[in-house]
Amino acid sequence: MDCPRWLPLEANPDVMNQFMQQLGLLPSWQFGDVFGMDPELLSLVPRPVCSILLLFPVTEKYETFKQEEEAKIKSEGQKVNPQVYFMKQTISNACGTIGLIHALANNRDKLEFETDSVMKKFLDDSITLTPEEKAKYLEKDESIRVTHEFSAQEGQTEAPSLDEKVDLHFITFVNIDGHLYELDGRKPFPINHGDTTADSLLEDAIGVCKKFMQRDPDELRFTVVALYKA
Repeated sequence: MDCPRWLPLEANPDVMNQFMQQLGLLPSWQFGDVFGMDPELLSLVPRPVCSILLLFPVTEKYETFKQEEEAKIKSEGQKVNPQVYFMKQTISNACGTIGLIHALANNRDKLEFETDSVMKKFLDDSITLTPEEKAKYLEKDESIRVTHEFSAQEGQTEAPSLDEKVDLHFITFVNIDGHLYELDGRKPFPINHGDTTADSLLEDAIGVCKKFMQRDPDELRFTVVALYKA
């Protein structure tokens, strides 16, 4: 059975904000571009930041690293806080929406939703499910799918066809109880990248993003978006 396919979401904060507001997120927190990784440009990002999304190219070098990282964690183990909301990706091209869900779900204590919010209902209903069950639950959520499709066609670049292979992927970084977690629905589990704080989350996440870039020095297709208090 073929996995469901959605149109890919553009790494465009305006599109993301519109998408989230259509799903009932109040605009007290907003997505915005991170224009560079040096301290001067990071200082321009409004604070506090509660999540960072990275869009990056899935290359052979990355896939090799991903397999090595998974094997290392499986053999050595890692601590993952049970409070981390993590879901698998079973819908092709849905990584943008899953990245946004990871950003919102792990910051529910800070964000504000409309009373009849589709996204809040999805998070409330799915919080006790396993990562695999969350993925199946998203497959059945028509409200999120329809809003995703609309938003995917709202970007500045023409949306590719459903059948076109997309080699760009979204992941999310969040701070849960003083630890920096990378949340990627293509991986079997969250990745604990060590200590962080609410104040240093952006810089700590950017440190991990730089490693993605260093692994693929010939690639330029990296985009970083932050979720910060408006």
